[in-house]
Amino acid sequence: MKFTLPIFDVKNLCFSAGGQDVLSDISLEIFNAEYIAIIGPNGGGKTTLIRVLLGLEKPTKGEVKIFGKRIKDFKEWYKIGYVPQRATHVDANFPGTVEDVVNMGRTSQRKLFSKLSQEDRACVLDAMKKMDVYDLKDKMIGTLSGGQRQRVMCARALASKPEILILDEPNTGVDMVSQKRFYALLRQLNKEDKITIVFITHDIGVIADDIARLFTINQKAIICNNPKEALSCEEMSELYGMEAHLLHNHKHEH
Repeated sequence: MKFTLPIFDVKNLCFSAGGQDVLSDISLEIFNAEYIAIIGPNGGGKTTLIRVLLGLEKPTKGEVKIFGKRIKDFKEWYKIGYVPQRATHVDANFPGTVEDVVNMGRTSQRKLFSKLSQEDRACVLDAMKKMDVYDLKDKMIGTLSGGQRQRVMCARALASKPEILILDEPNTGVDMVSQKRFYALLRQLNKEDKITIVFITHDIGVIADDIARLFTINQKAIICNNPKEALSCEEMSELYGMEAHLLHNHKHEH
């Protein structure tokens, strides 16, 4: 069997800010074509972990490798699609169409202000179709619903043809029907296109059945390789306290 390097290889990661430990001794690996959830309470360090993985914050201690390279040597950032928190919060007067916004996902591939190439256009078209927003391409982004904007921002991240898609709290301001539609599209990306999906959330009610591994982050990391078992494990109760009782109500929802 051919050995494959993990996309992210994190060893003994620590991060402190203002004299407080935010992340303590975290080690984890994320491999190609995985579907992973990173969950934990607000303030538990999830977003900080992602910022460290993306090279936006420097760890206090430990090492992060991306595709086998140390962060300072890694240059192929187009391989990583990132949809940050509150990505769906767009000014209603923002003067851009859906297609304009998705085009922005190609800027890492070309010089600023240069025209879109035929390949760029093909990637933008493909991304819009994959996230089911092609029929909205001429609509102004500010006029869309939260669920539609969610899919547009995801299409923008997909336009660079990434190998991994990282979504930080993607369900903020999105109704349940739109969430289910969104999960179905993520499942398709993961199964058909073999894109690695990392889904970060504080809401234990939105964990989809498709997720194969679960990382719970509350300063430290606990890795659960069987999420369905994890939904009743003691560590989860310790992580969430009383909220853990909600898990059983949501575990079969998509």
